[in-house]
Amino acid sequence: MAKQIEGVYEKVYECGKKEFLSKGFKDASLRTIAQEAGTSTGSIYTRFQNKEGLFHAIVYPVVDELKSWFLEVQELFHKKDSDYQKKNMFHYSGMEAEKLVSYIYDNYDIFKLLLECAEGTEFSDFLNQLVEIEMEYTVKYMEVTKDDALKKETITSEFLHIVTSSYFSGIFEMVRHNMKREDGMLYAKQLREFYYAGFANIYNWK
Repeated sequence: MAKQIEGVYEKVYECGKKEFLSKGFKDASLRTIAQEAGTSTGSIYTRFQNKEGLFHAIVYPVVDELKSWFLEVQELFHKKDSDYQKKNMFHYSGMEAEKLVSYIYDNYDIFKLLLECAEGTEFSDFLNQLVEIEMEYTVKYMEVTKDDALKKETITSEFLHIVTSSYFSGIFEMVRHNMKREDGMLYAKQLREFYYAGFANIYNWK
């Protein structure tokens, strides 16, 4: 078996990320990536199998870490008692939202890839995966706090899903609009307060 040359993996990784950011997954060229990395397409296939494998290697670690963290945050809050959840839901979600925004900016290029360059890959529904997790735990929150808005049809599951989707889409607009970190942090805070005010009106929160 031929010995892999040290540093080629890292060079292909960086050149691949640049190519995907520039052209998107569908139009990105392994030949161009290989030329930029000073290697052959064969060496890329050896290390990453194909273009999908290279894209996966670039974005998956961030996606996996984010989803694991997001699930942990939701589960930790879900384990609190009903009174705690009622009193601290907005404060708790606010603190975690700030951590999410920081994580986005710490991995800004990867989220650019996920939001704008992932069409044709397994990650094209990345945002919806977060929405589904949020939906699951929102329903659990309502059950724990004995909120019967869904049963009374004050709101519907469809409405809840649409609003949740729009919120997460809104969060990631900071990436699509190339906001600087400080502007993104303020924007996310304002967005959260906007959505909270809407739900407070529906639920008659005090």
